[in-house]
Amino acid sequence: MLVPAVKYADAGMIGFLYLNCGLRDIGENRIQSMREHLSGLGECDGLRVHFIGTLQKNKVKYAVGKTVLIHSLDSAELADEIDKRSAAEGLMTHVLIEINSGGEDSKSGVLPADAERLAEYAAGLDNLSLDGFMTMGPRCDGFDGYYSIFAKTAVLADGIWSNVLHRSGKPLLSMGMTDSFEAAVAAGADIVRIGKKIFSE
Repeated sequence: MLVPAVKYADAGMIGFLYLNCGLRDIGENRIQSMREHLSGLGECDGLRVHFIGTLQKNKVKYAVGKTVLIHSLDSAELADEIDKRSAAEGLMTHVLIEINSGGEDSKSGVLPADAERLAEYAAGLDNLSLDGFMTMGPRCDGFDGYYSIFAKTAVLADGIWSNVLHRSGKPLLSMGMTDSFEAAVAAGADIVRIGKKIFSE
């Protein structure tokens, strides 16, 4: 699935793609931008919003009920807040655990060594549906570097899914952006998040 990252777009661009080009999914990086976009998209009732940026606990109330999937669960505290807000609205919120696959201080996400513990915790919450995992990955020189990172993340995710959570099938994997989506798809990504290649000048 292609999820266009719309931080470079305005509501007019999104609406045009929805009405004329079959766009049905978008990825929002910031809550404020998401709210601005949605307020200007009255004719796009079928638009599915993915939240792909860092989500602060005090902004969860704006994401629950407005998104089909939160890609960036990175702590038990955030999981608790999503679960609490979802319960208050009688909803089940679908999430992915964000893995900081490169261990970079500048990136959000749980470290690979801590992903198992967070997955177990999130899977036990009543109003939160853990559907899989997301990673951004560090910047690499080319296809091989990106592929190595994404393939390791996929192996980690599959292991947690089957051996820790004891679930059948495969977890949903959101991996890859404009510079890395080809390697991500080769490594098993189900969702790629592309912004600049679609919207930048």
